[in-house]
Amino acid sequence: MHSDISSLFNLAGKTALITGGSSVLGYEAASILAAAGCAVSLTSRRYEKAAQAATQLQQMYGVETLPLQMDHTDPEQVAACAQAFQEWRPSLDILVNNAGGGSGSSIAYLFERNPKDIHNSVQTNLTGIIYCCKEFGKIMVAQKSGKIINIASIAGLIGRDRRMYEAAGMLGQPVDYAASKAGVIGLTRDLAGFLSPQGIRVNSISPGGFTGPERQHHPAFVAAYSDRTPLGRMGKDGQDLKGVILFLASPASDYVTGQNIVVDGGFSTWQ
Repeated sequence: MHSDISSLFNLAGKTALITGGSSVLGYEAASILAAAGCAVSLTSRRYEKAAQAATQLQQMYGVETLPLQMDHTDPEQVAACAQAFQEWRPSLDILVNNAGGGSGSSIAYLFERNPKDIHNSVQTNLTGIIYCCKEFGKIMVAQKSGKIINIASIAGLIGRDRRMYEAAGMLGQPVDYAASKAGVIGLTRDLAGFLSPQGIRVNSISPGGFTGPERQHHPAFVAAYSDRTPLGRMGKDGQDLKGVILFLASPASDYVTGQNIVVDGGFSTWQ
């Protein structure tokens, strides 16, 4: 490999923390960063899941790892995690705010939705990210460098056609999820302006619909979604987000901040 390429994407000697890093997109982010030589810390609400994923990454890529138990919606736990991280490593180069979730098993229809579910959705998908930016951002400010990558969604950019969900007998997307993800995009832009003078870049990624072994969808939904996507398919877990994550974490994106990169096969442009 030419030295120009390796210097742009080499993360040897860097350290990253990925919230919700034990599965799906979080593990995907941790894997590509570890493959680039980055030491990684993974958080999960269940320590066992974080520890298992950390061990796998250490064995696969030969990098140092640190599993941490953290509920990112609890500011005290986030602060404690930031302290535990600094006891392991004095510097934090990359923060991937991945932890979040959809409607789960609760009713998604607004007029029947439990207010507690609305509150929990906003806490999980927006407020928790703010807590993480606050506590882990302090480490970056002290060192005058760092990269924050927030995982948003095209749900924060476009409205959804619920008929695709209804035809497949799925719960669908609650409006509070869309509002939260739009908030993540707004947070990213303003935080980039706030932290740029400190040498910190802040960007977000908005994935479209993805599928894989850990989150398989009803065949009717996959077919309908794929038909509405210019590239003719849903995103593939373990494949289609690694490139943009590595780009935003590496020196290749040193002049990029305040941006929201959409990775959706063109879905949001062809409606």
